[in-house]
Amino acid sequence: MTTPADNVPPLRPSIWRNWISLAGLILACSSLFAFIFLFALDLLGRGATNPYFGILCYVVTPGFLIMGLVLAGAGAWHHRRAMARDGAVTSPHLSIDLSRPRDRSILIWFSAGSMTFLLLTAVGSYQTYVYTESNQFCGEVCHAVMGPEFTAYQRSAHAKVACVECHVGSGASSYVKAKVNGTRQLYGILFNKYERPIHTPVQNMRPARETCEECHWAEKYSGSVERTFHRYLADDKNTPYTARLLINVGGGSPAHGPVGGIHWHMNVSNQVEYFASDAQRQVIPWVRITKADGTATVYRTAEFKGEPDPAKVRRMDCMDCHNRPAHRYTSPNDAVDEALYLGRLDAATPALKRTAVDLLTKPYATQAEAVAAIDAGLRRQYAGRAGLDATVATVQAIYRDNFFPEMKADWSKYPDNIGHLDTAGCFRCHDGKHSVAGAGKQLPATDCNSCHTILAQGSGTELTKVAPAGQLFKHPSSDIDGMGLLCNDCHNGKNQDN
Repeated sequence: MTTPADNVPPLRPSIWRNWISLAGLILACSSLFAFIFLFALDLLGRGATNPYFGILCYVVTPGFLIMGLVLAGAGAWHHRRAMARDGAVTSPHLSIDLSRPRDRSILIWFSAGSMTFLLLTAVGSYQTYVYTESNQFCGEVCHAVMGPEFTAYQRSAHAKVACVECHVGSGASSYVKAKVNGTRQLYGILFNKYERPIHTPVQNMRPARETCEECHWAEKYSGSVERTFHRYLADDKNTPYTARLLINVGGGSPAHGPVGGIHWHMNVSNQVEYFASDAQRQVIPWVRITKADGTATVYRTAEFKGEPDPAKVRRMDCMDCHNRPAHRYTSPNDAVDEALYLGRLDAATPALKRTAVDLLTKPYATQAEAVAAIDAGLRRQYAGRAGLDATVATVQAIYRDNFFPEMKADWSKYPDNIGHLDTAGCFRCHDGKHSVAGAGKQLPATDCNSCHTILAQGSGTELTKVAPAGQLFKHPSSDIDGMGLLCNDCHNGKNQDN
């Protein structure tokens, strides 16, 4: 008797019925599911806040999908060769009969396993996405590259602000830039193509109105803020020298206070634009100031001829002065002065300021080499002195926090534009060299009393002579006074104060 099953033509052997192809197809399906899940998050705007999301969604996940398909194809190719060698065997029919308990059990377990696998894939993909938004991912995963920036960030005033809050923008253009930039970073890290040191300023950084001004109120009138600077001279006694100042921060909004002081530049009632001739924006030969009534005045140095490229004219914002708000590398002078003032270094140790700065600024190939040299140098100089271990540890810590020879990163590679002591800062424009062509009108040159009032200066009893109207600045070396030098003409973060 002939049954219906006898009339079914035999199936051709399937080259996909092997464990290698099965594993590849499972990998491909799970990757496809992860991609769809992440892509949905991206469409909802969650991925636009993170440049690394682009790597995960558009590079890593498709990479696993392609890997799975290649693996499935390789298994099929291998199985086909094996069947050709051994002779093809007719594959049995695939049939599921729900009336049979065994088939029902297999289907239930297969369905449960598939749902569990897909759920774990979704959870894992989302948790991976969340991790890529963390500061640890930004600073520690690519430690060799971002280690210096992450170390400085952890000691900054913005250590509680997530990296992505400032470094990634919103909107279509920022979205595309984030994806492209994330992929470019991955390529640079994988193939050792990144810059040493990392180039600044970051060209695709969001404007200050979208970052700084989310927390800081630009229109706020700040008036004068008191600051005290504790310095130590590089003599045998580590002589202290303190300057107590009122910093004229002022404000830029006439609705909230007098317009003047340092924050006159805030672009609230005035607009300041400039052209920088170098990549780090340290050389500024051209400045344009547009007042609220629309009148514009252009100041330029005598050496700058013609007009700047309009595409390279930048409107001044917070980041032009506060250019290291979260990644500041402290200069050797400042770091040693701070340690002496806080008692981490003993100011009674002869010539410790000079010795420590000298050891910190020597050229080293690695941090490990520097740490060993600092240890040897201090022990040789102060052998047998009490507290030497703590002195060595403090100077080594200063180096680890601020010097990264493997990435060629330290204070000298990243000028800090706040102030004007070790770098030009304010003097990039207010140096007395910018004027209106043919008019004799000069951009106000900054002197010691333009932006701050010196209340007291010196050491000992001199600091009790507070002058509310201000004092003339007296340099610790009296022969410097009256020479017409700018601070950064001599100071550079490592020159010894004397």
